[in-house]
Amino acid sequence: MKFKLVLAFGTAMGLSVFAQASPQTTLVDPSASASAFRVVVVSRTVQAINYGHRNGVTDVDFTGTALLPSASGKAKVRSKRGTLEVEAEFGALQAPTTFGGEYLTYVLWAISPEGRAVNLGEVLVGDNDRSKLTATTELQAFALIVTAEPYYAVRQPSNVVVLENIVQRDTKGTSEAVNAKYELLERGGYLPTGYKFDPVVLNAKLPLEFYEARNALRIAKSEGAESYAAESYGHAVQLMTSAETFATADRVDKKPLIAASRQAVQTAEDAREVAVKRIDQARLASERQSSSDTQGRLQVQADAAARLTAQAKADLAANQVSSAAAVTSAQLETLKAQADLTSTQAASAAAVTAAQTEADQARLIAQQAQEREQQANTDKAAIRLQLSEQLNKILQTRDTARGLIVSMSDVLFDTGQYSLKPGAREKLAKVAGILVVYPGLNIAVGGYTDNVGGDARNQTLSENRAGAVRNYLVQQGVSNSSVASQGFGNSLPVASNDNSSGRQENRRVELVVSGDAIGSPATPAATSPH
Repeated sequence: MKFKLVLAFGTAMGLSVFAQASPQTTLVDPSASASAFRVVVVSRTVQAINYGHRNGVTDVDFTGTALLPSASGKAKVRSKRGTLEVEAEFGALQAPTTFGGEYLTYVLWAISPEGRAVNLGEVLVGDNDRSKLTATTELQAFALIVTAEPYYAVRQPSNVVVLENIVQRDTKGTSEAVNAKYELLERGGYLPTGYKFDPVVLNAKLPLEFYEARNALRIAKSEGAESYAAESYGHAVQLMTSAETFATADRVDKKPLIAASRQAVQTAEDAREVAVKRIDQARLASERQSSSDTQGRLQVQADAAARLTAQAKADLAANQVSSAAAVTSAQLETLKAQADLTSTQAASAAAVTAAQTEADQARLIAQQAQEREQQANTDKAAIRLQLSEQLNKILQTRDTARGLIVSMSDVLFDTGQYSLKPGAREKLAKVAGILVVYPGLNIAVGGYTDNVGGDARNQTLSENRAGAVRNYLVQQGVSNSSVASQGFGNSLPVASNDNSSGRQENRRVELVVSGDAIGSPATPAATSPH
């Protein structure tokens, strides 16, 4: 589906941003299936704001769409150095399963004027149908919407839009008129035609993340991940098995259950995306082969026509020689008719030759385009492998579907602090010296902690450590616009927090290096999310 974002110039003082009217059509049909309604959103207009650099705090309101008109919300957008922080609170949110059995959660999205959708995080429905969310984004101008989704780690919004931002009279921000179009997944868009999605029966004793993991795994399998991304899918199955072990224990410990479930969601989504790309590559290869086969058949037909023309000429010449001794007036007329026939055949042969030449040219152009594409992919793979080897000499680096992940342990920081030790600065300076050589890269800095010290303190510590690494990379020459940071607290452990060695593994900072310049993973096996 397509959305259109409209931004308008405001006055120099007390900026005013307004919406341009646009038709909106929503079809709601009763359905006897697990879904309460079948909804097709044809078009929608939503307002976006350019928040400006370090422009203070901007208040933004949310209003419910035709799908959930009672919903509402507010957000504060704080402009900080290098990032914008969004602190949102929503009310009157119904259970997402209202819109269909596959929908288990809500997601907050930032939509750029160019149509890029960025997943800002999961909106969990709490007591009194209210929820809160704090997130950061590197976007400067964007609109905010909330959609219902099958799990939190989706990379493209569905068309079940339940909330969208509106602009107040006193909203800060300036912008220009922009028509933004972006893709929305139709309801059921994650599932192939004819796939039956069994209804989910929620157990209040188990966390929502457990059911999201089930959704992610089923959807990945339906997209072909079991065949086209077998190793990543197998890893996701192992994580799901671990989560089910926690879920079926006599005494359910929710913390490791949630951690295993969230990791299963992300791994399954990575496997699904890799499978989709590989299936598309296989389809393109099949189409190219079909085109090559068609050109081959045309060549065979042209060769056969040329042989028939040559044989006809030889037969005609033989008849003319045998009849030369007894030429009469009638025979002369016959010979004239034969000469006309020969002329016609010659013209036909010339047309066949011209067609053959055009076919040869088309085949050559297609071959050259394919060679260029193969060379570009080869160059990207070589650059990715070279960059991975260079980074791995400094810090542990692995290749995944998300990009090259560079890991830093917490020994590079003072205990409980986020100031970089001299050794850490030395390693990061070397990493920055490598990254600046490769243009067009995106670097996402993520901070992680163990579970000691409380969730709020760990969240702040992880954000500060990620921010310290990001700022130091920028100081060393990495482009400010290409580096973003985010803290994850203790929500995504890679090892058990029950012992000191496991907790040390969980206290880490990771750099995810990606971008079109380095293409897809160098090896199909490198798809683990952490």
